Amino acid sequence: MQSLRIFHAVRPFFSAVAVVATAAALVFTIYFTELGQQWIMFLTGILLAAILAETTRRSHAEWVVTRRTAQLSSIKNKFEQESQLRKAAEKAVAASKPRLHLIDEVLPTMVALIDKEGHCQYHNKAFLKWLRLRPEQINGRHMRDVLGAKVYQETATAVRKALEGHSVHYERTQKMPDGAFYKLSIEHLPQFAEDGKVTGFYMLMNDITEPGDVRMPAQPESKVPGQDGSGAVMHASVRDGKVDQGLFVDSYAAQLTTQQDADRIRMSIENGAFSLFCQLINPLAVNSSEAGHFEILVRLMEEEEKMIPPGRFFPLAEKHGLMTHLDRWVVQHVTEWVGLKKQQEGQREGSMFFINVSGATIIDPGFPEFLQLTLLEYGVAGTALCFEIPESELAARTTEVAEFARQVRQCGCCVALSGFGRDRVLFDLIRGFQVEFLKIDGSLILNILHDPVKLAKVTALNQVAKKIGVKTVAELVESEETIVKLREIGIDFAQGFGISRPRPLAA
Repeated sequence: MQSLRIFHAVRPFFSAVAVVATAAALVFTIYFTELGQQWIMFLTGILLAAILAETTRRSHAEWVVTRRTAQLSSIKNKFEQESQLRKAAEKAVAASKPRLHLIDEVLPTMVALIDKEGHCQYHNKAFLKWLRLRPEQINGRHMRDVLGAKVYQETATAVRKALEGHSVHYERTQKMPDGAFYKLSIEHLPQFAEDGKVTGFYMLMNDITEPGDVRMPAQPESKVPGQDGSGAVMHASVRDGKVDQGLFVDSYAAQLTTQQDADRIRMSIENGAFSLFCQLINPLAVNSSEAGHFEILVRLMEEEEKMIPPGRFFPLAEKHGLMTHLDRWVVQHVTEWVGLKKQQEGQREGSMFFINVSGATIIDPGFPEFLQLTLLEYGVAGTALCFEIPESELAARTTEVAEFARQVRQCGCCVALSGFGRDRVLFDLIRGFQVEFLKIDGSLILNILHDPVKLAKVTALNQVAKKIGVKTVAELVESEETIVKLREIGIDFAQGFGISRPRPLAA
């Protein structure tokens, strides 16, 4: 290293030394030798070449110095400009501090910045105070965790529009954990990057609750029919010779449980107290290459892990308008689970999860947008889900069911008709209504080994389904003998205890 530094230090002097040496050799040759004219001219040429090389080197060095000086001057100017810009920015920040303090600490408007993935990147003090959360429960957390699953589901449409670049304004009533109700005015203002793409949106919320608004609505006490001694409830269920279904449901719900049970179901949906189970839908063809599917089953867990059967909480959920929330909860959790399994170990290609939907969800205009947003959030293809629509709903509201099927199919999902063949066959209704599966009602399947009429009906249903390109699923398959008979008929899939018992989805 020392010799290398010495070489670099003396290298610029080599050309000068060469010129001096050449000149000395020429003088010596002219005055002290008897060389001819040719040698003198040769040495003179070498001297001139050396002088020219030295002149060129010095000229290049001066050019390099000039260029470096110009570059240094340019860098100095840029540094001065950046210093001025930094000082101007510091002044602007200092000048904006009162405004930022106003937004962060004083402004009563609740402000939050949500990125395009749905995570909260900023919030002011009013937003934090209103939600009654700690900063670590908001910063970087998803909207669903911050606002709650119910609010997130109900605002899915507004969120989608904001992420598409549209400003959105709406009002909603929000129930707080202490039971108080607030009326909010909410705006979603999209945030744009320099290239014009949406990077998120600002959520601005204002409390517009009037002083006279009801903040703690009283919950009516439920009474068991007949306690007042009049027996009016039971007699009022029949009017003009016809059963009043609403009063009958009231009477039945009052006998089955209390209003407190309905409130508990509502809180269970909001707090995620339901559990998801799945039951295998297995292909029947021998050596079939088709993947097995799974039907999602919902169970409510009581204290000490005791399950409440669906027949107990579904009627109450329907009566109190909770089925849309429950259906969305199921879709969100199934999609989240499928996305997680896909990342961890991969899902078998072609497997689908069958989800039953209620009549309230079928006519819910916001459900398709919620579905699309949920699939995008967890990176799950729509083909992973198949929505089961009861045949009774198709008969009762054909237009609404067809529109629901069309919209979920646009998300890539499949559609199945469940309970098919229970009453009269409705093949006329499904003309032009595309489905992938017909689930033949279990009341037919249970008796095909002993009832020739039921066997003939199942065979006919399967033949017609094959002609229109729809796969068939036999429900309530309980024995190996039934499986053999269904395989002879040509049924595509079977579901029931004879195939597999329900198991927890997360197992």
